[in-house]
Amino acid sequence: MAKKKQKSNIWKFPVKVFFVFFLCLCILFGRYCYLALSPTVNGHDIQNFASNRNTVAKTLTAKRGTIYDSTGNVLAHNVTSYTLIAYLDEKRSTDSKINHVKDIDLPAKSLAVVLEADEADIKKRLTKGKDEGKYQIELGLAGKNITELKKGEIEALNLPGIDFTENYKRYYPNGDFASYILGYAKTNEKTDKDGKVVTSIDGELGIEAKFDELLKGTDGYLSYQQDRLGYKIPDTAETRIDAIDGSNIYLTLDASIQRFVETEVKAMEEGYKPDWSVIAVMDAKTGDILGAASSPSFNPNKRDVKSYENLLVSNAFEPGSTMKIYTYMCAIEKGTYKGTDTFKSGSIEVADATIKDWNNTGWGTINFDKGFEYSSNVGVSSMINKFIDKNDLKTCLNKYGFGKTTGVDLARESSGKIGFKYPVEVANAAFGQGINTTVVQHLKALTLISNNGKLLTPHIVSKIVNPNTGETTYKRKVEQSGRVVSQSTVNTMRDLMFNVVNSEDPLATGKRYKVDGFDVIGKTGTAQIASEKGGYLKGDNAYVYSFAGMYPKDDPEIIIYAAIKKPNVGSYHMLSTAVTNIMKNIAKYKNMFTEVTSQSNINSLTLSSYVNKKTADIKTDLESLGINPIIIGSGDKIINQYPSKGEKVLSYDKVILITNGDKNKMPDLTGYSRSEAIYVMNALGYDCEIEGYGYVTGQSIKAGDDVGSNNVKITLSPKYDDVNKE
Repeated sequence: MAKKKQKSNIWKFPVKVFFVFFLCLCILFGRYCYLALSPTVNGHDIQNFASNRNTVAKTLTAKRGTIYDSTGNVLAHNVTSYTLIAYLDEKRSTDSKINHVKDIDLPAKSLAVVLEADEADIKKRLTKGKDEGKYQIELGLAGKNITELKKGEIEALNLPGIDFTENYKRYYPNGDFASYILGYAKTNEKTDKDGKVVTSIDGELGIEAKFDELLKGTDGYLSYQQDRLGYKIPDTAETRIDAIDGSNIYLTLDASIQRFVETEVKAMEEGYKPDWSVIAVMDAKTGDILGAASSPSFNPNKRDVKSYENLLVSNAFEPGSTMKIYTYMCAIEKGTYKGTDTFKSGSIEVADATIKDWNNTGWGTINFDKGFEYSSNVGVSSMINKFIDKNDLKTCLNKYGFGKTTGVDLARESSGKIGFKYPVEVANAAFGQGINTTVVQHLKALTLISNNGKLLTPHIVSKIVNPNTGETTYKRKVEQSGRVVSQSTVNTMRDLMFNVVNSEDPLATGKRYKVDGFDVIGKTGTAQIASEKGGYLKGDNAYVYSFAGMYPKDDPEIIIYAAIKKPNVGSYHMLSTAVTNIMKNIAKYKNMFTEVTSQSNINSLTLSSYVNKKTADIKTDLESLGINPIIIGSGDKIINQYPSKGEKVLSYDKVILITNGDKNKMPDLTGYSRSEAIYVMNALGYDCEIEGYGYVTGQSIKAGDDVGSNNVKITLSPKYDDVNKE
């Protein structure tokens, strides 16, 4: 009996184990059935979970479009850049190879030198990353946007654990060239709907912002199934939507003309430290903006922006006497203007205010034609209610494009303001005070004179091209209004503006802008600057100086508008130097000589290389072409020349020939421009200091004296010594 009971107990234990095992098996089987048959597990779609675990999804980034000038020079494009990273996890390394940053001091010291960064900052970042147990870290701003060249320098250091991630950035190969036209685009990081960090290049100013969506293109998408080793599983579905690259934009800017303008604007900024300055050049027949520069400028690669307002389109200011062009035009078009009628200059009472001429005293009794030439405020104010009234003036200014945007292809264009009501406001508006205009409005209004009475819409975009298909999706058309003023009015205005610049009368206000043979026509302006406290600022230079003009007179090809605000010394002379330099350079570049100089005694010549040739022979050859060369030294052979081979000159330009003779004698530099004087001094090996702007009027060592080791001090002054502010 006892044995039977013992035997029974022995068999009960395996049975219990079996039932426990069987129960677990049933539970597992039930769980398996649940996982296999149920669409969701713990609230999660198990099929999606499995799919996502094995699915690789990638964004195919569209390439941002390139911006070109009118001749195909690249102004803005994408380049590859790198971000420096440091791997800190020891698990990356093996016994045979170190793949993480082990010694913090070594990379901190080495990278600080290459990146020109703070060694302590790099060391601090590495130490903090290690203490926090991070797998990898970035090394701050110094480690971002690294170029291919800089990457190579870092790789040459062979620093363990130092690596790079590749990305793209926007690059502007010419630095601050046309910066406010181009604007800038920068790389931003965003989190998408799936929580992934994605990067994009977004336009924030200028063309980059205005045409951001076109330039961006459309990103594509790629997804496929991968195995546990990361390889694509054969014969599984792949979804691919190719990226559509952004459009390429061609501007109307001509890189050569833009450089002419940039050079002069920078010279004004350096020499006169104005609040701002701006010069813009337009094709008089199409409305294409060929060049536009302003100061202060910025480098879009550095984004060192001081102001986000583009002086070409966003800055509305009181223009001053350039507006007299349009007051006179209005009266002439109405048919009431009589240029031979006279008025008493000096001052005039308008309501309860006294309006004075810019020189405070006037020129006695003069006629209205002469009033335009002298830029008489009293004369133009006297025209109100004599030739035109308030409503006439407001209607004309509206028709000429003031008080509204021009339609130029740039963002943030201001409409300006031409509101005036009371008699003194009307009189002030007639000579450009109390109203606000923009540079681009002046360019457009001037096309009435260049385009025989019809307005042209300004353009900065020439065409837009789809790089994926090669199709031109937009091409600039010359947009011309109906007739606004008659041809006879245009002819009269051209005559008036011609006299401002070319009159033999010494009191003509635009004589500084005369260029022999170019038939420049224009109007000067000097506007007082409104004070924030009311009234106008006081002081010798509390003005905006400006010039609006074009050339040649009878068939204008080039329109130019220039303005400068509050220079630190009298600068209306400097503005004229800048403008005339630009006009000359453009005429040479565009080969306008045969047309511009056909009725003058001016010759043009493309220079050959005169180096190693006989001085006497070259002198004779140049003189036979009407060009009188300047010979430096007494040698019989030429060793250097200015300008260089291939450049075009006019007969009044200086052609300087440096000879192999005695060069220790100081030449007479009187009348030389700044660039000419610098060239001669450099060519002769003399140290010099240059003060002022304009043309040489003084030199510390007299012509013919030995220079020796002395430092030569050269003084520049404006070409004209008149005191006209207009």
